[in-house]
Amino acid sequence: MITGSTDGKIMVRRCLVTFKPFRIFVVGIGFFSVCFLMTSLGGQFSAKRLGDSPFTIRTEVLGGVESRGVLRKISDMLEVILKRMDSLSKLNNTSSTDARRLDELSSALNRFQPAGLVERIQAIAQNVSNMATRVEQILQNSMVQGRVVRDGTSSQCEIPRDPHFPECPGKVDWMRARWTSDPCYAFYGVDGSDCSFLVYLSEVEWFCPPLVWRNQSSPPTQYVVQPKAPKRQAAFRTDLSVLLDQVGAGKESLSFMKRRIRRLAQQWAAAANRLDAKLEQRWRDQKKILVHVGFLTEESGDVFSPKVLKGGPLGEMVQWADILTALHVLGHNLKISMSVKELQGFLGVPPGRGSCPLTGPLPFDLIYTDYHGMQQMKQHMGLSLKKHKCHIRVIDTFGTEPAYNHEEYATLHGYRTNWGYWNLNARQYMTMFPHTPDNSFMGFVSEELNETEKKSIQQNKVNNMAVVYGKEASMWKLQGKDGFLQILHNYMEVHGTVYYETQRPPEVPAFVKNHGLLPQHELQQLLRKAKLFIGFGFPYEGPAPLEAIANGCIFLQPKFTPPHSSLNHEFFRGKPTSREVSSQHPYAEQYIGRPHVMTVDYNNSLEFDSAIREIMRTQVEPYLPYEYTCEGMLERVHAYIQHQDFCSLEPPFVPTNLSRPGSAGGSRVPGPLFVPLPNSTALGWASNVTAPAAWPPLSSLRLLVSQEGQSCVETCRSEGFICEPAHFRFINNKEALRRLEVQCDVVDSEVNHILPAFSVLRRECGLQREPLLFSCAGYSPKYRRLCPCRDFRRGQVALCRDCL
Repeated sequence: MITGSTDGKIMVRRCLVTFKPFRIFVVGIGFFSVCFLMTSLGGQFSAKRLGDSPFTIRTEVLGGVESRGVLRKISDMLEVILKRMDSLSKLNNTSSTDARRLDELSSALNRFQPAGLVERIQAIAQNVSNMATRVEQILQNSMVQGRVVRDGTSSQCEIPRDPHFPECPGKVDWMRARWTSDPCYAFYGVDGSDCSFLVYLSEVEWFCPPLVWRNQSSPPTQYVVQPKAPKRQAAFRTDLSVLLDQVGAGKESLSFMKRRIRRLAQQWAAAANRLDAKLEQRWRDQKKILVHVGFLTEESGDVFSPKVLKGGPLGEMVQWADILTALHVLGHNLKISMSVKELQGFLGVPPGRGSCPLTGPLPFDLIYTDYHGMQQMKQHMGLSLKKHKCHIRVIDTFGTEPAYNHEEYATLHGYRTNWGYWNLNARQYMTMFPHTPDNSFMGFVSEELNETEKKSIQQNKVNNMAVVYGKEASMWKLQGKDGFLQILHNYMEVHGTVYYETQRPPEVPAFVKNHGLLPQHELQQLLRKAKLFIGFGFPYEGPAPLEAIANGCIFLQPKFTPPHSSLNHEFFRGKPTSREVSSQHPYAEQYIGRPHVMTVDYNNSLEFDSAIREIMRTQVEPYLPYEYTCEGMLERVHAYIQHQDFCSLEPPFVPTNLSRPGSAGGSRVPGPLFVPLPNSTALGWASNVTAPAAWPPLSSLRLLVSQEGQSCVETCRSEGFICEPAHFRFINNKEALRRLEVQCDVVDSEVNHILPAFSVLRRECGLQREPLLFSCAGYSPKYRRLCPCRDFRRGQVALCRDCL
């Protein structure tokens, strides 16, 4: 006979008397078994992204009937388990059979070591029991779904079919399946009934129309017309002390940004005075602006701050420092957030609210953030992006093309990446360089020299001195670098600024004079002596080449054959762009060019050797494009703030009642909308036609047709213009096709990022149905595109001639 300890027998008998711990444990096993079975049968409880709210996800879920059927099956199985446990609890513990079972169980329990394991199991089982209770609540609510007590009677809410709220039925289905996924739904009174869903979707969010039976004395938050505060005029500021205090301290990244702000303070002040005079004291609205620097928050990992003093990338910090300064100098009411806690405080959202959406008005006119900040707003702040996203500006280093930005389109057509898919207007993404005109070019500034400094630099240049672009040792491990570095060494003294620790010198060739990581002012002095600044091919598109050119260096960079892109290079893989990069710094190649920039094939030793000899013969002056001066950035940011409005609906422009031969009746627009321009293949907006309100103004429009396989970026550039996505809505019509004399047997309206476009062979024409997919970057080998181009100000490609 198997015997056990007396304590073990007593414990087991107590378990059978109260039966709670053991029963809970077995129920838990049963519950997890059922969950495992359901997961293996298709994961009916899963969705694309856990914790999302209905305004951030599009996924197929179980319909109401199917999900309730699955839940009933769970309930039945749990009920069977519970009944069996009840029958076991009624066993007479005095019988010999029962005693034998108790002894066996006691012996098994005694094998568990260490002591206290049973208590841990009981605690886990209690959590499982709580989960089971929650499942029972779901079952109860699903059985009485849609029923509420109102005016003393029980009734069911009908799901409205309102063309003004087309997403309402789908969002109700979403809520039926996922209303327990976030505690904020219960916080707003959602209890599993259709009526509670409709109240939430109409009063907290915006997907459904207001319910007529609700108390109209307290209308839904989003339908309350908030009285507008009186506008205040923005005045230029030249004192940066308040800004420096707002930036804060405690991180090397913040110290770097503050040092930069101080160093350029005089240039910002002089630029503000010049722009103020240029604008002739015109009224500028002062905006309430929140700047949330997501990538520097501890919640995002802040991998940049520890690398500031070790040669890490500084481009993002340079840009953010300049953005903060520009907004402050322009006179706007600025708040700066460097943590999720600060973000919560500025938005007025109490902690612990999960992903609940904001119900009150947004306390800011504009929010500048980055991709990390967007994710934090969604996960931690519950910023209802569909409700408030028109106020957001995303600082995006490499750009986001429309095909990657539109979530549903990107998912269906293979453009989905780890970034993008926020369904913003593509112009809300603001880039470091003017990559694609689909986005807005934000930029940064480089230090500007006065005439005295320029002359001093030219007099003190060392003709045979080269500085290598690369602060990290890993950049010197480029395959094949030894060959072209040796050629360079034959002509020039080679200097480096590679970070190293005293016990581990960097792996650079012996002939390289390495200065180590230099402070900014010492690096400036080095560049002012050097004749050449040479890139290895990485990093891409940083601020350093512009700084070198501004200090009188010639920038030599490698040509990429074939161009680097997400299709063939790991660095770009996963980024929301199909852009092909033809060199290390495409802006320097395309917008500056010779003699300041030379782009050659480093694998061709003869071409490289010839380029070095040409550089030694060439004399250049320090050069800085106007758009990268303090005044140029202030001008650009001012124009965006005063004129870009993504909150006002931009309806598609449909030309009507145009005069036609033989037409009669009704008011007519006198003549065509588009007319040929002198000495150009482009069409322009007719001067005798009243132009709808738009920015950029329609006087800047130039309508061109691409070749097959050519994007509108290339088409406009070939004629000396810039593609302007804001003008797409004015050319997306049959009138534009007619004026271009396009032969169309069929004109369809579709969702495709290359439209509007046409096929010459098929005589098929397509117009764009989804405004978020208007794309300058898209192209197709089978179609010719209609391209809305515009002129631009000299030295300021972001603005048309009449845009300021």
